[in-house]
Amino acid sequence: MQMLVDYHTHILPELDDGAKDFKISLEMLEILKNQGVEQVIATPHFYAHREKSVKHFLEKRQRTFEKINSNSPLPILLGAEIAIEHNISEIKDIEKLAIQGTNLILLELPYRKHKDWMSEEIYNISVEYDLKVILAHIHRYLEYYSKEQIQQVLGTDAVFQINNEAFASFREKRFVKALIKQERQLVLGSDCHNILDRKPNWNLLKRRPKSSVIELSNGVLDKYKL
Repeated sequence: MQMLVDYHTHILPELDDGAKDFKISLEMLEILKNQGVEQVIATPHFYAHREKSVKHFLEKRQRTFEKINSNSPLPILLGAEIAIEHNISEIKDIEKLAIQGTNLILLELPYRKHKDWMSEEIYNISVEYDLKVILAHIHRYLEYYSKEQIQQVLGTDAVFQINNEAFASFREKRFVKALIKQERQLVLGSDCHNILDRKPNWNLLKRRPKSSVIELSNGVLDKYKL
């Protein structure tokens, strides 16, 4: 039996716009546990233009991880949510931001019209480093992309990450159902940042997607394990 995996969280304290302190971080983890999650992937934001280097980011991530790991009610794998920027594929050590123990890497598209260079960066990271790209909360771009641009993104050889919130939106749920029907590789995540307006939300999945969708999501972690 596979564990229920949350592929997208901001539970590490004092690192990005997620958990603001140690206490909030542990509260978020407890909520996730109570909602049935058994494996958490920590994906703090990585913006290349804001960071000194990948190495510096990894050092910060490790320090904040150590603050909560021994007290965490759930096992945590380390990763990152990497903003797609010009030449992100050429950043030194970018491959080290892959999800711990896997060749999966979570990328976030910009919130503006899709451009060819974005698909090129996705392709370059995938090919140059032999990584399987996960595109974060793909349903959110319905607001920004034309139908043609959405199809261009869906044409990339990627795994598509769905936030649980999509199952509470008619338009986004319809989009996700179409992806399921097309047998796309999907993974699920809460994208939780706090315990208020962006809290853990696995309760939204009750009676929403078919159990097979959740099982396939859980299985991706094992499929791409090193």
